[in-house]
Amino acid sequence: MANLKLVGVNKVYPSGKAALFDINLTSSDGEFIAVTGGAGSGKSTLIRVIAGLEDATSGDIYIGDKLVNDMSSKERDVAVIFAGNTLNQSVTVAENIAYGLKIRNVPAAVSQQRVNAAAEILGLSDVLQRKPKTITAAQRLLACYARAMVREPKLYLFDDPIAGLDDKLRNEMRNVFVNLQARVKGTFIYATKSISEAMSMANRIVILCDGFIQQVDTPRNLYDYPANAYVAFFVGSPTINFIRGAEAVEEDGCVKIVYDGKKFAVPESIVARWQNKDEYIGTGRKIIAGIRPEDISVGADGAQFEGTVSAFEETEAGKLAEVTISKNVSLELFMEKPEKGAAVKLCADLSHLYLFDEETQLTLLSRDGGYIPCANNSEADYVPPAKGEMEARKKALEPKAENKKKK
Repeated sequence: MANLKLVGVNKVYPSGKAALFDINLTSSDGEFIAVTGGAGSGKSTLIRVIAGLEDATSGDIYIGDKLVNDMSSKERDVAVIFAGNTLNQSVTVAENIAYGLKIRNVPAAVSQQRVNAAAEILGLSDVLQRKPKTITAAQRLLACYARAMVREPKLYLFDDPIAGLDDKLRNEMRNVFVNLQARVKGTFIYATKSISEAMSMANRIVILCDGFIQQVDTPRNLYDYPANAYVAFFVGSPTINFIRGAEAVEEDGCVKIVYDGKKFAVPESIVARWQNKDEYIGTGRKIIAGIRPEDISVGADGAQFEGTVSAFEETEAGKLAEVTISKNVSLELFMEKPEKGAAVKLCADLSHLYLFDEETQLTLLSRDGGYIPCANNSEADYVPPAKGEMEARKKALEPKAENKKKK
């Protein structure tokens, strides 16, 4: 196994389209890192650049402390698993698993030993001599993983490998990945569009948006201490409620958030964490307040909000209701028996309130004692670019690629 280090990695395609911006990331040996983000965030591009399937425009890539920028994918000694990886239907499962060893001229005895060991770990021992078409879909997937595993690569790279599978099989494969990583003690870099997948498997998660890293941290820290509104929205299901265009005022000896002519008090614990609060309280500067659905309940005592149930839907977790509390604001929460049109009062645990600057989208809150530092997380204090800065940096980088192409 080996660690991975990315230093200032950028990727700009010949067309001038920029895909990755100043990516800095260091993994520990044997760490499971998930890379996630929305469509077009740069997840797959990052995997391909690390693998050597695409060149980085600038920046350095180290695998096991060795600079690999000028090395081919084969020379980098990484295993890459994509969605839809296929097997050769004309040969046995064992021969499929051993294929990578065969083309590398690994001795037959060593090859057989590795194939048998991988098959035992992945539960394929009984099907090694069968053809792929005679085994289950799950077993075919496991055979693809075994094919990568027997090579004993320095780094395992996954590009949304279980995309398109049904929920049952996806859940099975999640457990397989976690157990496999624990057994081989390899360094896994796993790209997925599913935040729940990333949260359930990884030690740390890299969240990308438009090619920029937004935050790198543990699942728990991303949920409790998001660096910006994008991370807060992306992490968690159902998604966080945002009260946009709000302002802060001081009234009756406490700080209150004002929106659409309504207001609620901010707990002292949140005010104490509010950085540069004098720039916001009483100045009219716009903020975004965030409240997660799981922190809201129906109740009259101490209610901070009241409104009307405007819609609801059945989810696996329960009935998710939407309550309209003002002209421009609705809150989602779980309710036992929602009735459309019913008037309700809502209580929120505002000790979990999130606050962001409306313009930059960056968090306004410092971390408190609940933040649990992750060992070797050199990216923990990274501050993502503000929303406007990302657009400016994209425009500045993309023309350079166009000019380079013309020369």
